Amino acid sequence: MGTDKNSKPMNDTLGMPNKPVIIRKCTEEDLDGVMQVNLNELPEDYPYFFYKSLLDNFGDAFLVACDQEGKVVGYIMWRVEKVPSVDEFKIYKKGHLVSIAVSKDYRRLGIATTLLTMSMKEIKKYGIDEYVLEVRVSNTPAISLYKKFNFSIHSIKYAYYRDGENAYYMIRKAD
Repeated sequence: MGTDKNSKPMNDTLGMPNKPVIIRKCTEEDLDGVMQVNLNELPEDYPYFFYKSLLDNFGDAFLVACDQEGKVVGYIMWRVEKVPSVDEFKIYKKGHLVSIAVSKDYRRLGIATTLLTMSMKEIKKYGIDEYVLEVRVSNTPAISLYKKFNFSIHSIKYAYYRDGENAYYMIRKAD
C-alpha cells in the first residue's frame, strides 16, 4: 500500500510515530472499511451501491486514510453535479462533498485537512466551477475546517438531516 504511487505517507507530516497513516485513492476492497468508519462516526449512512457508484464515477477524488495494517481510519468522497445557471444559458458543475469522516482515535492529527486538500485537487480535474457541501449547524469543528479552506456559508437547509437538524450549505469558487 505505501509503495503505491498514489499514496502519500502522512506519519512524517503529522508527527504521529505511533500511528502512521497513508492517504491514497479508495479501491473497491476498501468500501467495507469506509462503510464501517461512516457507521461508527456519522449518523448518516448510505447503501453499498451508493459508495460503489461514487467510486466508479469519481474515484480520483474518493480517498481513504489507512493505518499501518491497511485498516481504513478515514475517508472523503465527492460527486459532480451539473446545474443550469439561473441567469445564463450555461451549465455549471459543482464538486459536491458527499461525506468525510475520521475515526475517533485518529482525529486532531491533520487527517481531515489532508483528505480535503488532496481530494479538492482531484475533484477540480472534473472541470468544476465551485465546491459545495452541507454540514450540520452543530458541527463546529467541521465548520471551522471548511472556513480554513475558504468555504463560506451560503444558506441554511432547514430540517436537512433525518433527525431534523439544519445544515449550512457552504460554497467555495473553484480557483
